[in-house]
Amino acid sequence: MTTHILGINAFHADASAVLLRDGEVVGAIAEERLSRVKHYAGFPKLAVLKLLEMGGISIHEVDHIAIGRDSTANLLQKVAFSVKNVTRITKLARQRLENRAQVHDIPTLLADACEIEPKALKAKVHNVEHHLCHAASAFYPSGYNKAAILSVDGFGDFASTMIAVGDGTEIKILDRVYFPHSLGIFYTALCQFIGYGKYGDEGKVMGLAPYGNVAHMDLMRELVHETEHGKFELGLDYFIHHTEGVDYSFNQDGVPEVAPLYSQKLIDKLGKPREPKTEITQRDKDIARSMQERFEEVYFHIVNDLHQRTGLDSICVAGGVALNSVANGMLFDRSKFKQFATHPAAGDDGTAFGAAYYVHHAVLGASRGAPVHHAYFGNEYSDGEMKSALDKAGFHDAVKLDDDALYTRTARAIADGKVVGWFQGRMEWGPRALGSRSILAHPGRADMKDILNARIKHREWFRPFAPSILEEHVGEYFEHDHPSPYMMLVYKTKPELREQIQATDHVDHTGRLQSVNKAYAPRYHAIISAFYQLTGIPVVLNTSFNENEPIVCTPEEAIDCFARTKMDVLAMGNWFVEKRS
Repeated sequence: MTTHILGINAFHADASAVLLRDGEVVGAIAEERLSRVKHYAGFPKLAVLKLLEMGGISIHEVDHIAIGRDSTANLLQKVAFSVKNVTRITKLARQRLENRAQVHDIPTLLADACEIEPKALKAKVHNVEHHLCHAASAFYPSGYNKAAILSVDGFGDFASTMIAVGDGTEIKILDRVYFPHSLGIFYTALCQFIGYGKYGDEGKVMGLAPYGNVAHMDLMRELVHETEHGKFELGLDYFIHHTEGVDYSFNQDGVPEVAPLYSQKLIDKLGKPREPKTEITQRDKDIARSMQERFEEVYFHIVNDLHQRTGLDSICVAGGVALNSVANGMLFDRSKFKQFATHPAAGDDGTAFGAAYYVHHAVLGASRGAPVHHAYFGNEYSDGEMKSALDKAGFHDAVKLDDDALYTRTARAIADGKVVGWFQGRMEWGPRALGSRSILAHPGRADMKDILNARIKHREWFRPFAPSILEEHVGEYFEHDHPSPYMMLVYKTKPELREQIQATDHVDHTGRLQSVNKAYAPRYHAIISAFYQLTGIPVVLNTSFNENEPIVCTPEEAIDCFARTKMDVLAMGNWFVEKRS
């Protein structure tokens, strides 16, 4: 008998849904790709409906609903905090009650979305603790039978950090760090201070950090300090989240908003916060660098204690802080772990995936299936749908090529310095463009970063572009060769080959690489291989197919982005379009 599990992350940033059929992934989609609202934080109605369509089933055939939130988790810690802070918990309590009510309404909203009566919903509902979802999302697909697990983010279900051991289908929790102490809060508060306060801006500041100097470490160690057994605490005088509230809210359009997290004491130490869109000063760069440096120190305090506790060679990492690919890339130098795995949607969108996997394995007792080593779980479009969209947009001169001709002609365009929109197959799951909805360019052009920013991306000057490299060549160009299929690892580039990939080589001579495996991404591997044959470089510059919007999902969105920007070529499926000079 077939079993369907629907995983949901709702009423938190990066709302999403995942559908499993007998443990196999039917699909996984973040609501933002369909709603076109970045980091959408409401109920993922469109994602749910699309997944049911992809699975060819109705809501009546869903057996289990796995929700990535459990208000009953960590109750003792919540009570203890409330008793100690009874005079100042009114706002915190109200926020949690409102959020609990929203999560409780998910089955009703699901029924409404599917146009049935709530009582007709037959699926059993499971609430899974936030960090347990993160842990499950990284461990169960990893292929490791036994591994250490680390989940770190802002907060979820009153915890910010969880360490555990995965063994077969069991996840054994070893320890947690509870509210109000959080590495995610530490990082976000300082990002806000230097003018990057939008949800998801932390990645931008990680890119800014190498331009600064390590100049504020005494203060950083006051902001967060290590404690015994791999734990840490915040210097709470510098923060207000524990007195003013921490839950992320969202506006009527579903856009997540984060209230200021730092106190007047931080202003007294560092001066006036930077206003967004004003000049970035050396002080701001130095704060970014010092924050990243301190984050790494505490991160490896946790990681090395986890290795000491477990003695295992493999580690699985998830949670929003796991998107700090700079720290991840140091694992092989600063810890004794030899194998690393994460989830392509390491942030809160991935809790939908983890909740579904946890129910499948830990609740229903199903055995582990095949490892998951790719992120291509989104929706896809037929050749006819692509052609129809091209015709409707007026691109009647689109040429349909066979595979070999497509790869050769596209590679030649990239080699000639042209910018290519690459739209292929199933959309990626997670925040990274990994060769299905990507913009590709020559990595060896010294001016390519400026060209992309001026003509298409219009983003901050300090943000690097990523190299996608054939997996078999990773060790030739970078100082480590451990695969990085989801752009979650930053490695040092080798000095003798930096010029070949100078457009993706960051100021500190690192790259947030994507290793491309032929078995999991055959078409993407083929286009990079064709470029390699032409140039001798097994790397292309890869950035997301968008212009200050969620990554494109449909052919229409891709064509619109291609048409309104100064992209040169669109390769959509086997259709090839080149703008006239």
